[in-house]
Amino acid sequence: MRSLSLAVVAALAIAACGGAGTPTPAATSPTAASPTADANKVTFSADLKAENEVPPISNDEKSASGKATVVLELTRDASGKITAAKASFDVQLSGFPSGAAPTLAHIHQAPAGQNGGVKVGIKTDADNPVQLSAGSGEIKKSGVDVDPAVAQAILDKPGDFYVNVHSRANQGGVVRGQLTKM
Repeated sequence: MRSLSLAVVAALAIAACGGAGTPTPAATSPTAASPTADANKVTFSADLKAENEVPPISNDEKSASGKATVVLELTRDASGKITAAKASFDVQLSGFPSGAAPTLAHIHQAPAGQNGGVKVGIKTDADNPVQLSAGSGEIKKSGVDVDPAVAQAILDKPGDFYVNVHSRANQGGVVRGQLTKM
């Protein structure tokens, strides 16, 4: 009787673990053709500072700063190639002087110390500045289309892209930070 009980317990333990020799979904490794959910949702951050601008900001907005979080949600084909991408943005701003008016925000492509072209629009309505309270405010936006080639380039080398917030006083950019993968 005791042998039968041990056999039943052993059978239940094997069944609960997925059976002998049968890999469970958690035990299988992702391939390029079947990327994990994590590979399809990638988060980046950028530490935004006025001194990162090229040239650095030296007027009343030189104390401005911020933090940007960028989430790319990717769609891939069976081979793993990105076929579509959407981005979400959470940009927190602070240290702006009274009367400052952040107007635009983008992701640009260029390494630190260089200026580059706009690749992704974050805030594109310059006539509607960010409302600041005591020098602080935020920009939140989701569902922004990103060209698949740009999304791949950001994944490959995020440090070659930067978040840039522009203002009325600093139309070329007031705070900037290179992307880093989180």
